[in-house]
Amino acid sequence: MLTQRLILVPEIELNLYGQDNPAVGIGSGLSEIEAGMRLRYEIRREFAPYIGLNWTRQYGTTADYAREEGEEVDNLQFVFGLRLWF
Repeated sequence: MLTQRLILVPEIELNLYGQDNPAVGIGSGLSEIEAGMRLRYEIRREFAPYIGLNWTRQYGTTADYAREEGEEVDNLQFVFGLRLWF
């Protein structure tokens, strides 16, 4: 928490697979890492708009499959949205 209402939330996700699946473009082992940060402002606890950045990188055979399809293996995204809580 930066203030009572301004909150910075880090995220990291690792995707690991046990076997290759060329039909869906996934290789075994470490396939992808996604890391990001979201900054949200809680107008009320149940209602909070946010902005953030997400970085994604593919590795190994999964990256090879992506390159064969002409896709990028390194991606940076700007995100924004609204967090609702009931």
